[in-house]
Amino acid sequence: MLKILVPIGISPDANETLQYAVDFASDFTAKVFVMDVYNVSAKAGSLANISEKLAKSGKERLKGIIEKIDAKNVDIKIATYNGELVDGINTIDKELGIDLIILAPRSNDIQEDLYLGNTSGKIIKRTDIPALIVPKGTKYKPFKNILTAFKSGVLKRKRVLDPLLTIKKKHNAKVNLLLVKTPGYTDDDLKINTALLDLCSKLTITENPTTYLGVMEHFQSKHPDLLCVFRRKRGFFVKLWERNTISKSEFSVPIPVLVLSVKKD
Repeated sequence: MLKILVPIGISPDANETLQYAVDFASDFTAKVFVMDVYNVSAKAGSLANISEKLAKSGKERLKGIIEKIDAKNVDIKIATYNGELVDGINTIDKELGIDLIILAPRSNDIQEDLYLGNTSGKIIKRTDIPALIVPKGTKYKPFKNILTAFKSGVLKRKRVLDPLLTIKKKHNAKVNLLLVKTPGYTDDDLKINTALLDLCSKLTITENPTTYLGVMEHFQSKHPDLLCVFRRKRGFFVKLWERNTISKSEFSVPIPVLVLSVKKD
């Protein structure tokens, strides 16, 4: 994980997320790219320098946020984009090759009943970049106990596990696998990829209506400090991803969540 992207919204707690990302990057000797997005439509063409002004304003705002944190000698660079958020992330990814996105669950949204707000939800739902969702107020510390939950042990590409492998190796973490048999599961779902099995200290198989309910059943007994799930068509958030926002009544955990996915070739 050499390049980490941190999309900064208008949240007053943006510096907390950036500090977490910088602490994480320092531990993994990675670079941090802080991203700001603005949107100037073609209709604003009469204001020839409005895009330049907004870009400059965005950079100044990001510099102000960066000044509030302990940079720990981490290489922090600023990236701005004129357009839609997801397009901007994908463009920056093509240019730089982003390994991980670190973001807060609710970003610009202030509704207390939401786990994932609209902005953060878009990032998780509509990009193919692994992401680490960090709850407000979380301080970075090495992960020692990782719970990896899934409802199918089939992996089309082994490299989907790369971020998890990197964290496990760096922190000498214990990885517990939780295979949740949900209604309609097939025998193929129970075939667990050998690369996934090689990671684990213990495998638990349970049967629940949803993967999330399976996680909640075993969450207290496993005592994880990181929950790892997969982003795929039949993955953890499959039902929840029908929209961008996710309420706390549908899903909420007090620890960071690593969402694994494979970037398109």
